[in-house]
Amino acid sequence: MACSSPRRRTSSFTAATLLLLGALFMANLDMTGAQVGICYGMMGNNLPPATEVIALYKQYNIKRMRLYDPNEAALNALRGSGIEVMLGIPNSDLQRLTNPSEANSWVQKNVRNFWPDVRLRYIAVGNEISPVNGGTSWMAPFVLPALVNVFNAVRAAGLQDQIKVSIAIDMTLIGTSYPPSAGAFRGDVISYLAPIVGHLAYAKTPLFANIYTYFSYSGNPKDISLPYALFTSPSVLVWDNGRGYQNLFDAMLDSLYSSLEKLGGGNTLDVVVSESGWPSAGGFGTTSDNAGTYLSNLIRHVKGGTPKRPGKAIETYIFAMFDENQKQPELEKHFGAFSPNKQPKYNLNFGGERAWEISAEHNATVSLKSDM
Repeated sequence: MACSSPRRRTSSFTAATLLLLGALFMANLDMTGAQVGICYGMMGNNLPPATEVIALYKQYNIKRMRLYDPNEAALNALRGSGIEVMLGIPNSDLQRLTNPSEANSWVQKNVRNFWPDVRLRYIAVGNEISPVNGGTSWMAPFVLPALVNVFNAVRAAGLQDQIKVSIAIDMTLIGTSYPPSAGAFRGDVISYLAPIVGHLAYAKTPLFANIYTYFSYSGNPKDISLPYALFTSPSVLVWDNGRGYQNLFDAMLDSLYSSLEKLGGGNTLDVVVSESGWPSAGGFGTTSDNAGTYLSNLIRHVKGGTPKRPGKAIETYIFAMFDENQKQPELEKHFGAFSPNKQPKYNLNFGGERAWEISAEHNATVSLKSDM
C-alpha cells in the first residue's frame, strides 16, 4: 500500500459524540508517548487543505506523520507545528537520485529549505519496491544508489544524527514467515536486500516495513482467525521456541526480525512499522467494527514490543489519515481514521470495554471486542 498511497462513510454525528470521540482519540495517541503517527495520503479530491490537516493532527495530539512526497503546501503548513515527519521520496524520483548532484539538490530543496522549522525525522527512499514485482522491479536497481546518495547529502548537510534515511518494504519480500523464528527473505530478493541492510546497519538506521495483518487474514481465513489478526485472541495461539504469540502482528514483525538476522542485520537493526491499518469497507472482513478494533488495539499494543524483542516500543504509523476516494481498488479507499470532512471514524478507546454509537443514521457502532 502507500500512505499517499491512495487506501467510510461520512456519518452524521451529534456534537456530544464528536467531542467524546475527539477526546478519546487524543488520549489514545498521547498515551503512546508519541510512538504512533498517521500517514497523510492525498489521493482524494475531497480532502481538506493542508493547513486544516495539520491543525487536525494538532487538535488530536497526533505527533508524527508520514508524508509520501515533499508536498510544498504540507511542508509549509508543518512549519512550527512540532510534528515529526517521515518524508517520502516517490518511486518515480529514484532513477534521477542515482546521480549524487541530483540527490544533493533534492535534499537542499526539500530538507534544508524547511529544517529546522519542519521536524524531519526520517526520509523514506521509495515505497514497496520489489525486484520480483512486475510493477516495480525495473526500479529496484535504483534503490541502493539513491539511498546512499540521499544519505550522503543529508550527512553533508550535517543532519545525519537528526534525520535517518531508509527504505520502506512490504512483507511480500519474506519467503518463510512461520514460525517467526524461521523467518527468511525470499531467495530471489537476497541480492537486492543484502547491501541495503548492510548500509542501514552501518548507518544505524531502522528499516521501514508496511505490515498489514488484514491482507494475511483475508488471503487465508481458514488458517488465520479474525481474533488473531485483530489482537483479540484470549490466549496464545502459536508457540515458537518458548515464545508465545497471541496476535498476528507480533508474529509478522518477529518473522521480519528473524529474516534480517539471517541476512546479516544482527539483532540490533530496528524496524519502524511505516504503515499498518484495516479497511472499513470494500472487501472480505472489512467492517467499521473490525477496523476500529484493530486500530485501537494496535495503538495500545505497540507500546510493549514483541515476544522476540519484548519491552521495546514499536514506532508505528497508522494507514491512513483519511479515506481517499481516488485510490483503487475499492478496498484502498477505506483505510482512513478520519472521513474527509475531518470527523473521526473511530473512538480508539484504550480500554476496549465499551462500544460508542458513531452514527445513529446508519446504526453503526465501533465495538472494541471481536465477534469471536
